Amino acid sequence: MNRKTKETCPCQSSLNYKSCCGQYHQSSGHAPTAETLMRSRYTAYVMGNAQYLFRTWHANTRPTLQSLKSSGPQTLIGLKILSTQAGGENDQKGMVEFISSRFSPSLMGEIEQHKEKSLFARVKGNWVYIDAI
Repeated sequence: MNRKTKETCPCQSSLNYKSCCGQYHQSSGHAPTAETLMRSRYTAYVMGNAQYLFRTWHANTRPTLQSLKSSGPQTLIGLKILSTQAGGENDQKGMVEFISSRFSPSLMGEIEQHKEKSLFARVKGNWVYIDAI
């Protein structure tokens, strides 16, 4: 087992990466809820996993794979889920409100926060990110 699989998952679930978001990143498995997908996408941004971001983004709203690859890993340092609406295992749509924190080089290393309400939907039975609302 490598170091990455033993570390606590960046999504701050308190689980190790392999048991948490890693199970979705490493396979073709799909997150069972909108919140789980949101957490796994946050972790994909941390790790620079453009392939996963592309795969879990709705085809009508996603950027190109090349643009996702060119952005590389983000300097995200924290995630806090504020609320969820629907998005459960039996729902077709859901919303997750969150705050993510990152170091901002443009602010001389200060911490910058991003607050968002993300909309998710099921497509062919799998959760995908649609857009911020």
